[in-house]
Amino acid sequence: MPRRSDPVNPALSPSHLLGAHLRHWREKVCGLTLRQVASLAFCDDADLSKWERGLTRPQADTTRRLDDVYGAQGHLFALHRAMTELDRLRTLVKNHPSTEEVATERRRLLQFAATMGIGAANMSGEPIRQLFDMMYGEGRTIEDWQLAVADHLHAIRTRPAAQVHDDLLLDLLALQRQLDAADEIDVTELRRVAAELSAFHASVLTRLGEHAAALRWYRTARRAADSADDLDLRLRIRAHEAAHSLYGLRDPATVLRLVDNALHLAGTAPRPSVGLASLIGAQAHALALLGREDEARRAVRLFTDIASTDLPVVPGFWEPSDYRLYFSQSQAYSALGDETEAGRAQEHILSGPRTCYSIPVRVSLHAALCTVVRGGIDEGVRQAMDLIGTVPRPYLNVMILETARRVLHAVPADRQDRPAVADFRQVLAIAPAKDL
Repeated sequence: MPRRSDPVNPALSPSHLLGAHLRHWREKVCGLTLRQVASLAFCDDADLSKWERGLTRPQADTTRRLDDVYGAQGHLFALHRAMTELDRLRTLVKNHPSTEEVATERRRLLQFAATMGIGAANMSGEPIRQLFDMMYGEGRTIEDWQLAVADHLHAIRTRPAAQVHDDLLLDLLALQRQLDAADEIDVTELRRVAAELSAFHASVLTRLGEHAAALRWYRTARRAADSADDLDLRLRIRAHEAAHSLYGLRDPATVLRLVDNALHLAGTAPRPSVGLASLIGAQAHALALLGREDEARRAVRLFTDIASTDLPVVPGFWEPSDYRLYFSQSQAYSALGDETEAGRAQEHILSGPRTCYSIPVRVSLHAALCTVVRGGIDEGVRQAMDLIGTVPRPYLNVMILETARRVLHAVPADRQDRPAVADFRQVLAIAPAKDL
């Protein structure tokens, strides 16, 4: 996967909005370098870099040439014209607020935006929506942001990670801008939203195999949670990070350190909470992966006790549709080879409604892992290989692949040369994380 450029916040100004779209067409649509485009559009690559970062804005004729190079069908040129009109409106509002001329100019801009032809090249109308946001200059309500959290969570559960990434990042950039101007009444709740959306974005990056970026976003999520001064939120974010870290971000021993540090925040006699339960669940999984059976079983029992205290529903962190209790039991008991306990947990999940595309796949891979740990190497490996073959490639994210690799890693060293194991190794080798 090509390295992603640093994001441009399209909400900062019209120039940043144009820059974000110039970069989108160059990198994602055409796959060209700055130097290649500069040669084709008869401009300087340093200037193009500044335009993409929103530092300066190209002239109209240059934008038209870029539009032609990218095959954008007038999209970029129309956007440039719209932003020029928006600048004119802003100047008018500044110099003559609340005049009929301003109202007339606003209506004219709206009519122009509706007919300027962007829709043909970009059916989502995202540039139009962003221009409207700039025109009215209003942030979202807390209720709107809470709805955005729910919407992004649904997208993560039902769509390929690559499709979720950009929309989530755009909202994070918009949230950062609103936080800069928020009053004291809203800032605490906005920080809570920032912590949750940052953690969700980190989980998307984990699925995409962008491990370094995921860790950076988890640091951001922790800082946002700490600034909100909510202990359970702080624990939940750290538990989310610990659980996802086991999918290629960190080794299990380091995850145990994360959990221990978070439990220190909870104090010596913590009350049952979603954050505490989630931390103990991640701890149980890490201990099981390390083969520390007695400690892992104690952690699962403690986790189950806390989870049985009627914990509140917290979307994205604890809710019945996620089978959080049974999923954590399935993870730990499968790694320990406890077929009875793992099978009981897996039956609860697989017989219920499916709200997330990856949960049934990963739970079935838990069962394959348990089979291998118990000695059924060929059977478990073939089961895992068949499962991987049923997942459409856009949905075959790193969390699924890492779960499958645990099946392979559970095969003893002296059995790695078995034909079924070699076949499975080849299947995983042709689905590298960075390609997803």
